[in-house]
Amino acid sequence: MANTKQAKKRARQAETRRQRNTAQRSEMRTHIKNLLKIIEKGDLAEANATLRKTVSILDKSAKKGLIHKNKASRTKSRLNARVKKLVKK
Repeated sequence: MANTKQAKKRARQAETRRQRNTAQRSEMRTHIKNLLKIIEKGDLAEANATLRKTVSILDKSAKKGLIHKNKASRTKSRLNARVKKLVKK
């Protein structure tokens, strides 16, 4: 446990950041899962709209340092490829 005033403050800040990061990571994962469910249903219009929102959230997560920028890029690419498969069907 923190002994000094500064260490106690840093512990409070770390806890606040941890909770915020957890919430943002959860939101990001939820949007990805929702998009995958829509793709499974085969609704192209809804998939495109949800893809735009999901890509935005992935970009924000990468910008904030929540995930690495390459992971965001890789995930966006894979999701976009799945949506494009709907067009071909």
